[in-house]
Order: sequence, then structure tokens, then C-alpha cells
Amino acid sequence: MKAGAKLPDVTFHTRVRDEAVGGDNPFRWEDKTTADYFAGKRVVLFSLPGAFTPTCSTYQLPGFENGHGDFAAQGIDEIYCMSVNDSFVMNKWAEGQNLKNVKVIPDGSGEFTRKMGMLVDKDNLGFGMRSWRYAAIVTDGVVEAWFEEPGLMDNCPEDPYGVSSPETVLKHLVEAKTAEPA
Repeated sequence: MKAGAKLPDVTFHTRVRDEAVGGDNPFRWEDKTTADYFAGKRVVLFSLPGAFTPTCSTYQLPGFENGHGDFAAQGIDEIYCMSVNDSFVMNKWAEGQNLKNVKVIPDGSGEFTRKMGMLVDKDNLGFGMRSWRYAAIVTDGVVEAWFEEPGLMDNCPEDPYGVSSPETVLKHLVEAKTAEPA
């Protein structure tokens, strides 16, 4: 996936809070498409190997959450975190991380990740198929800038992190804005 590529059309099976459902678990299924998330918006999408994992929970997700205002100042409408986890896991992780700004997208079957060319086998960690770590700036469903960690491979013995960090993505946005003609 590179700049200029269109995101794949996928339907994501999400669970959304709905007080009308009542009871102890007031959630209902809601299908959302790639267009629902990306059409008409400029967003940051970042994907990671798994909810609740150390790097994702300690650095990457909190960095994007805490930097939300800085990203908004650079013209970003939304920040999305995606993982090859189901909606139940992603919602619980978002709750545990006290997310107010970043929205999670569950790619439970890995369909979007596979179509992005980023689905890797992580059997060496007992994970199964997961996403390689990356970030992208996406405008109206088209990749504007791409940030992929080096070493894309199945069963990678390491979990590289830096290229897709919030700091790197924000630096790119600031530099691109500075380079724009007045």
C-alpha cells in the first residue's frame, strides 16, 4: 500500500452502545463500511498487532489519544485504531484505555488487513494472523501518506515500532503543512 492507493471496500462488524437495548449489556450489532469511516474525511489510521499488547497499550494508542488536539490542528478529522481483533475485544480495550478521541475499528476476520497487504502470521507469539504495524494519513478513502514499520514478514522475531508512531506521523503533517505554498 502506498500513497495514492484507494482503501479496500470492507464491511466491519461492530458493537455499539444502545441504551434502548437495556439490560447489563446494552450493545447491538452495527455493520460499518470503509466508506462510513473514511468518506469525506481526512483521517489518521493506525494498525497494530493486537489490543492489550504492551507497545500498543503503552505507547502507540496513548500517544495518538493524547496528541489528538495536535492532529486536529493539522487538519485531521478523526484518528482510527485498527487491529485484527473482534469488536468485543476492541471495545473493552478502548474502555480500559479511557479513549475519548481515538476510535477503534475491529477487523475481526482480518479482511481489511489482508486486502491492505498487511496480514502476517504471528504464530511464533501464539497470536495467529494479525496486522503488521503501520499508520496512514487517508483523505476521502485514498492514502495520502504511508508509514510502515520495517521488516514485514511472517513470524517476525521482533515488533518494530517507530515509523508508525504518533510522533512520526505528526511530524510529517507539520512538515507537509509548512511546505505548502502560502
